[in-house]
Amino acid sequence: MVEHAEHAERPAYPVGLRLAGRRVVVIGGGQVAQRRLPALIAAGAEITLVSPSATPSVEAMAEAGEITWTRRRYQDGDLDGAWYVLVATSDPAANGAASAEAERTRTWCVRSDDAEAATAWTPATGRSEGVTVAVLTGKDPRRSAAVRDAIVEGLRDGSLAAPHHRARARAPFVALVGGGPGDPDLITVRGRRLLAEADVVIADRLGPRDLLDELPPHVEVIDAAKIPYGRFMAQEAINNALIEHAKAGRSVVRLKGGDPFVFGRGMEEAQALAEAGIACTVVPGISSSISVPGAAGIPVTHRGVAHEFTVVSGHVAPDDPRSLVDWESLAKLRGTLVILMGVDKIGAIAEALVAHGKAPDTPIALIQEGTTASQRRVDATLATVAERVRSADVRPPAVIVIGDVVALGTPQK
Repeated sequence: MVEHAEHAERPAYPVGLRLAGRRVVVIGGGQVAQRRLPALIAAGAEITLVSPSATPSVEAMAEAGEITWTRRRYQDGDLDGAWYVLVATSDPAANGAASAEAERTRTWCVRSDDAEAATAWTPATGRSEGVTVAVLTGKDPRRSAAVRDAIVEGLRDGSLAAPHHRARARAPFVALVGGGPGDPDLITVRGRRLLAEADVVIADRLGPRDLLDELPPHVEVIDAAKIPYGRFMAQEAINNALIEHAKAGRSVVRLKGGDPFVFGRGMEEAQALAEAGIACTVVPGISSSISVPGAAGIPVTHRGVAHEFTVVSGHVAPDDPRSLVDWESLAKLRGTLVILMGVDKIGAIAEALVAHGKAPDTPIALIQEGTTASQRRVDATLATVAERVRSADVRPPAVIVIGDVVALGTPQK
């Protein structure tokens, strides 16, 4: 717990209350209670709310059975048996009376209206991977929150060094991390933290490359496309590399573009690790199928325009016997169609959709290098897209969006 007490004669004594199964009373059901109740519920406290009214969110907590709601004003004796009390009404007289009862019964009491009259203060708290950060700055709650946020963010992204204690013999472990669509700021905080703790990172070409520059010098970065695979298939060679590094006691991150399970072969890797007896955690990532259109100003759904969106792989042409996509059915859908890995097949895909009944003038947008500094958008229709891709020299990676939602954004040349 961090504390700055320059405005207090005596600093508060920091302590963590273990409230599971213990009675806590909250007086008042307004915005303060709404903010404080979730943490008390998470702590396992047996909570009684005393208030004639409550915000809709607080009322929902009562309806869900998370708290017990006594629907009336505070009365003397309401704190009987309480270990902790939060006083947060708009009535100074009721606050004072509840505070006085807490003093008589020696119950720690937080007052939202008068910190000086309280016997306890609520710190600004945050949590990251089992660590609770609590910050007190006396009468300056905004500073408390700012310090709290800085510490938690540092723990999450690895910029604040607080490594786990590691035993000499570690169990093999691999994290399959979705890196998002390309912008390094769009990786999840958990994914970024695992990267900061990694010994080995096996990265895809479409992963957020800028994140690799932030890794400490000791981290071994392996380009998945350059793993020698000899008699193995490329994917099998990657699986073997994950297994070998993990069995050597290293913390391994498999950094993938987008989400590991959206055309990312993440399940193949997870299955190979499971067969080898290696623990694996999957960290979801922001899929380019929704994030890249959004970055280009295109919503994949919109009220009155599209009530559905379908994501398909375009790496196999519609007439290829290996294709698992029902293009005839897709042509009949009225919603948005998002195609990944389909730049070089878009001409054949457009022809198939038109042949199965899709209007030739259906708008299309191709967003190349989405969410990166090189992002660009090229607009066309099903009838013109093959020529537009050639004339504009559209290259992978690019996300293709087909449907009326394309017209909602501003077309780009």
